[in-house]
Amino acid sequence: MRNLKNMAMVFCMTIGTLLTISCSKDDETTVEPQLTPSEVLASTAWETTNAKNNNGEDVVLTDANVSNFVGFAYFKSDGTFTMFNLDDSPKMQGDWSVSADGKTRTIVAKNAAGETLFTRVVDITVLTKDEFTYRIYPNNDDKTVYFDIIHTPTTHVEPN
Repeated sequence: MRNLKNMAMVFCMTIGTLLTISCSKDDETTVEPQLTPSEVLASTAWETTNAKNNNGEDVVLTDANVSNFVGFAYFKSDGTFTMFNLDDSPKMQGDWSVSADGKTRTIVAKNAAGETLFTRVVDITVLTKDEFTYRIYPNNDDKTVYFDIIHTPTTHVEPN
């Protein structure tokens, strides 16, 4: 009888332990909200960290083909942007948008009076929370020669 009670107690403890282990939080998943391409671009500040040519080779950021596209970019959710050179000197400001399908980004650079200086539309090749890459063509009539301008998130504070 005593052995039966001991066996029953061991059995209950084993079942209780198994139930406790099986109720761990492993089954809980955190679902992140799906962001639109515009929301992804506006979710962080970006820094140019690399450039690649059409052969997939790294291009130094001081190369004349890419140096004009290098710096820090701050895309705000209200559709405005500011860009700075890597030395924090002002580069440009204006309005921006991303197509709904996330394939192109348009910037409209404006002077301090709000007058349009130029509009640039670029093809987006990567747009995630970890990378924003767009493609530029030195000659718009020749799509075989291009440079991909690669940006990664930065904690660099936007200069005043």
